[in-house]
Amino acid sequence: MGVALRKEKHYTYADYLTWPDDARYELIDGEAFLMPPAPLVEHQEVAGEVFRQLADQLDGQPCRPYIAPVDVRLPRTDEADAAIDTVVQPDVLVVCDPGKVDRRGVRGAPDWVLEVLSPSTAAHDQIAKRRTYERAGVREYWLVHPGDRTLTVYVLENGQYGRPEIYELKDETPIGVLPGVSIAWDALVTRLPKPEY
Repeated sequence: MGVALRKEKHYTYADYLTWPDDARYELIDGEAFLMPPAPLVEHQEVAGEVFRQLADQLDGQPCRPYIAPVDVRLPRTDEADAAIDTVVQPDVLVVCDPGKVDRRGVRGAPDWVLEVLSPSTAAHDQIAKRRTYERAGVREYWLVHPGDRTLTVYVLENGQYGRPEIYELKDETPIGVLPGVSIAWDALVTRLPKPEY
């Protein structure tokens, strides 16, 4: 995931807005992480296909899907935007409360988030971002590992993610927080490069 800019500095959304557009960063608890260059094709295949399926299934409903890059500001309380120290860019997300969406992106926890794991981001997504999404109140968090053809699902219960469920990328997987919505994997998996072992 890249290293923090400077650990001795606590960054906020106000700082984030001043950075150049030719590099993407995420902020977690005031620490800035440079996002890697363009992801691998399988990453884009998964994110794009999941977004397409969500857009089709949620058409005309209040829940709206988004695909990176979109800034998700995660305030701890009711602090002003400029003071927020956590800003992430999930690969795919769904927001059911239109009041959380503004021209700059999303303020507050999405209902559902998917991150596609890659070698450069796997540890960051599985550890730092999982903790961040849990604290913020993301109701369901999916991690797709294209190489292993697996899906890890965390569901928020009583403010915490319990033990995850792990699935193969096959058939369909329902999204628990979006009744009637599921992701079909079979056609997508046939388009992914063969795993390298």
